[in-house]
Amino acid sequence: MSSPVPSQAPQLIDRAALARNRARARRAPDVARAMFLHEAARDEAQDRLMMVNREFKSPAIVTPFPEVWDGALPGAKVVRDDEVLDLEVGAHDLVIHALALHWANDPVGQLIQCRRALQADGLCLTIAFGGETLSELRAAMGQAEIEVTGGLSPRVLPMGEIRDLGALLQRAGLALPVADSLPLDVSYESALHLMRDLRAMGEANALSARLRRPTRRALLLRTAEIYAASYTRPDGRISATYELVTLTGWAPDESQQKPLRPGSAAHRLADALNAKETPLKD
Repeated sequence: MSSPVPSQAPQLIDRAALARNRARARRAPDVARAMFLHEAARDEAQDRLMMVNREFKSPAIVTPFPEVWDGALPGAKVVRDDEVLDLEVGAHDLVIHALALHWANDPVGQLIQCRRALQADGLCLTIAFGGETLSELRAAMGQAEIEVTGGLSPRVLPMGEIRDLGALLQRAGLALPVADSLPLDVSYESALHLMRDLRAMGEANALSARLRRPTRRALLLRTAEIYAASYTRPDGRISATYELVTLTGWAPDESQQKPLRPGSAAHRLADALNAKETPLKD
């Protein structure tokens, strides 16, 4: 008697739809202009690497848009952000995961694959969207959908908060984890222009639970009205927030600094600060 086939866990992201969205974005006439967020991620990664006192000789870059990284790191292996990354175990001293983690069904698995591709003491540098990203659009579209249809449907991909994203590094087995964020305030003529830009950069809705019919025009127009009423700048344009979270972690190595065992300090903090120590009452 044959063994039962295990059921596949539901997937948050429809990867086939995501591939179609990205292919359509590459054909868009304004794709070069719409890639500004990926360019910002590339520039942020390069700035971070300049602060690391090390020459990386075998880098790899995980990105949905390889063309953005042309010439950024000479000799780097550039791979798509597939569910299974085309990276060899222990082949790289640097792996950059560039603005694609939000579209992964298994973000921890992505980082584990990056760690496995690293040599000992190799650096994993990830740029990801944080939880503040498109907060205005989520609020405006949610309110508009309740008004127009009487309910809510999955439309804007949820983003991880910086604390949660930082915890992924430890879950992936990376040492010396650090997470910090860079908020970007971008202006658009209207919410409709914002949504057009998202489509042009391949960020249209690819959630598996999305509605499989075109969005009603009334919903889009009401979203634009609510957005304009709440987030219009003094210059008449609307604001949109993007949060780029930078995650850095290292493949474990014996040469790395280790935290001291609690209670093993040889000197008191008060002595180092030349301060008077006041005991706390029980």
